[in-house]
Amino acid sequence: MAAVTAGSGAGSGSAGSPEAAGGSTGGSGWRRPHGPLQRYYGPSTAEASDAAPDPTDINGPHFDPEVFMTKVRSECPLGQLLAREAALGREIRALDSDMQTLLYENYNKFISATDTIRKMKVDFRHMEAEMDDLAANMAAISASSARVSAALQDRHRRGAQLAGVQALLRKLQALVEVPGRLRCWAGTEPARALRCHARARAVLRHYRHLPSFRAIEDESHAIMADLAQRLRTRLREETLDPKELTECVEMLLQLEEPAKELSEEFLSQAGARLEAELVALEAELPVADPSGTATTPPPPASDILDFVDRGSSAFVGTLCQLASSYHVLFGKDTGRLEPFAATLATRYFELLERRLALERGLGDTSLLVRALDRFHRRLRTLLELLPAGADAAAALVARAARERVDRYLRALQIFFLGCLGDVRQALAAPRPPGKEGPGLPDLLATLAASVLGQLKAVLAYVQLFTARDVAFASLPYFKGEFCVTAVREGLVVAFMRWLCRTARGFADGPAERGAPAAPPALLLLLTRLCLDYENSTISYILTLTDEQFPPQDSGPAVTPGPVLCAEARAAAQRLLDHYVQVQGAAVAQMLRKSVETRDWLGTVEPRNVRAVMKRVVEDITAIDVQVGQLFEEGVRRAQSSDSSRRAFSVYSSSRAPGRYAPSYTPSAPMDTHLLSNIQKLFSERIDIFSPVEFNKVSVLTGIIKISLKTLLECVRLRTLGRFGLQQVQVDGHYLQLYLWRFASDERVVQGLLDEVAASAAHRCLDPVPMEHSVVELICERG
Repeated sequence: MAAVTAGSGAGSGSAGSPEAAGGSTGGSGWRRPHGPLQRYYGPSTAEASDAAPDPTDINGPHFDPEVFMTKVRSECPLGQLLAREAALGREIRALDSDMQTLLYENYNKFISATDTIRKMKVDFRHMEAEMDDLAANMAAISASSARVSAALQDRHRRGAQLAGVQALLRKLQALVEVPGRLRCWAGTEPARALRCHARARAVLRHYRHLPSFRAIEDESHAIMADLAQRLRTRLREETLDPKELTECVEMLLQLEEPAKELSEEFLSQAGARLEAELVALEAELPVADPSGTATTPPPPASDILDFVDRGSSAFVGTLCQLASSYHVLFGKDTGRLEPFAATLATRYFELLERRLALERGLGDTSLLVRALDRFHRRLRTLLELLPAGADAAAALVARAARERVDRYLRALQIFFLGCLGDVRQALAAPRPPGKEGPGLPDLLATLAASVLGQLKAVLAYVQLFTARDVAFASLPYFKGEFCVTAVREGLVVAFMRWLCRTARGFADGPAERGAPAAPPALLLLLTRLCLDYENSTISYILTLTDEQFPPQDSGPAVTPGPVLCAEARAAAQRLLDHYVQVQGAAVAQMLRKSVETRDWLGTVEPRNVRAVMKRVVEDITAIDVQVGQLFEEGVRRAQSSDSSRRAFSVYSSSRAPGRYAPSYTPSAPMDTHLLSNIQKLFSERIDIFSPVEFNKVSVLTGIIKISLKTLLECVRLRTLGRFGLQQVQVDGHYLQLYLWRFASDERVVQGLLDEVAASAAHRCLDPVPMEHSVVELICERG
């Protein structure tokens, strides 16, 4: 211990400094504990992987003494070599001291470990001996097991032989008991008897050469023949439901009865059952009147959905069940089944067609769609078994949809006529004094909104046929032809064309059809309606229809929108022309009567404007107000500054109002007729019945031209005196004062009035005109 202590003390001197250790320790004066032991066992794995191999590192794993000594001798002087030698000595002594301390501290553990290892060796020898004994015992046990297994196999073989003998005895006993069991079960449980006979039939046939087995087989055959006879008798009963019918035929097939005869009897019985279902459905339909005196059949007792439900659950369900049973019983041979089912399905379709024909009016479209959807869904199960009826079923649904669309078209037409009737009633209703009725813009807005709203509602109802949750909407017809042919062309386009034709019909000779003439206000309102359809409504309706019922790219052709717009504009043009003719004829009729009923030779000197002229101005003013409610003003030709004050000449046009009048005397050799004809050569030709534009000025101009042209023709047929000529002069000037402002060109009014005056002068026996100042005074006073 003294040596260890001394070594420790020596190791704590200069030899333990960093310099003495050759830089192997870090920190000034600090030495890691057990440094030599660590260097002995080597650095850790992490340190060894991080440090580069250095053969001069005395503490490293790659230390080489020869390289170290060579380096030290070449680098260090003698004094450092001696100091290094002393330091190494101290480190060696410190390492010995640490080794002794570690040995003393763990001495008892080393002794205990040695004793333990010694005991383990002894125990291991004992275990080896025991294992040898155990192996010997196991070998003996294996030999015994082999002997036991052989004995068990022998016993099992003997047991199997005994079980076979017992089973054979049981089978023989069962075969002996077969006739008794068949006789017992044939009356109460025929299906059980059939199963029993099926199990025994093969064995009996195989051993029929033995007398005992042949007797059992003959007795069994007699029992089963009697069962077959009873089953055939039961098969002909009318009270069998489809399930019982199928079971009866199935048992007869198991009895090896002829399949052909059974299939015929099966279809015969099934046909009777299905005929009863059809008769029950037909009983729900009203009986047709054989005399044909009844105009309309009585309404059905139930709605279409209930009828389809009963038909689907009774007839279609039974037919599906019987068809499926036929496939199970007789295989895929449907040579008899398909015509049989097709005949019955055709009758069912006819009954459904009759029931659909009883759906008068519009009713509830959603109820009809649900009924057709239920019919198609239930029938789809049958079509999987009998695909031949798919076309007929799809055609029935398509016809029902087309019929409903046609009814909607008729309903729209009736609705439009009803709206027109309301408009006519509103226009003809008497108005109390001081109370005005609805104006034309209000009536037009109400009519257009009502018709458009009704059309949109009809499209919403028809769209139920193409809803996503409807089964038959996936049919090719409803994806293409229905959307284009039935809805767009057959409903929307047909209605708009009918509307234009109906509106135009008010202008195309209603008198020939015996109908009363339409009021002028109605003609004007329909003109505006058709014009609005051409401008916007047709495009909007077609766009809405194409969005709700999109046409297929490869589908049928559609009517372009511009074609319908052209038809609407043509109808509007015809109505407006007729309106001008009607209003012009009304004013012209007043003028004609006023000319024809007056004595122009015996009239007195004019002192006032005739009342009819005032009425003409009032009527044209009213027409101006009426037309202005629906049409824009239009463009007028620039007026002269003295339009209302122009002189009205009875000899010439307005270019020279007083050129010939002052010099005229009864004996003057001047031909006024020739003068008038010469003047016409230099004036513009006035087309009385020229097309009317869609504005107020053009409409009033057309009416004024017809009125004044009528006045002109009537004056040409009269013979006038002096005062008659002067009265025409006064009337013409009055008309000129007020009518020019309604026309698109004042020269039209002036020209026609000049012709009236010239004709009056030509037909006058004493053509002495009145002074212009006097004429103006009378007109202003009038």
